[in-house]
Amino acid sequence: MHEWALAEGVVSTAVKIARAEGLSEITEVVVKIGELQQVEHDVLNFALEQLRKPMMKDARFVLETIPARLKCRVCGEEWRFSPEELSEEVSEAIHFVPEVAHVYIKCPGCGSPDFEVVEGRGVILASIKGVKKDE
Repeated sequence: MHEWALAEGVVSTAVKIARAEGLSEITEVVVKIGELQQVEHDVLNFALEQLRKPMMKDARFVLETIPARLKCRVCGEEWRFSPEELSEEVSEAIHFVPEVAHVYIKCPGCGSPDFEVVEGRGVILASIKGVKKDE
């Protein structure tokens, strides 16, 4: 269900931006997804296909993953988040509320749960390509 809400937001925002930019048709929508969000790309892509609006009837949806990088605030170690290391239950909790990652993920250097997410969270509508009304 989380992916369907994201898809609705992507579609409505893409259409709003396209109209503001004078596009009559959207040909491509690029969405960057932080790995920490643990969004199911297949489900999101299916939802985007089902929710597409007439002005994006032939649009291509491109989903790109932003790898998660974490940095310990205690010892300064940086590491890459790996969803495979988590149980299904923990993975599900982080999927719906990424902020709880601090409860389950610890610094591999010192064991501290005090880290910052340097990169790899959020869902970003990165770009929209289309055809101007005049073209």
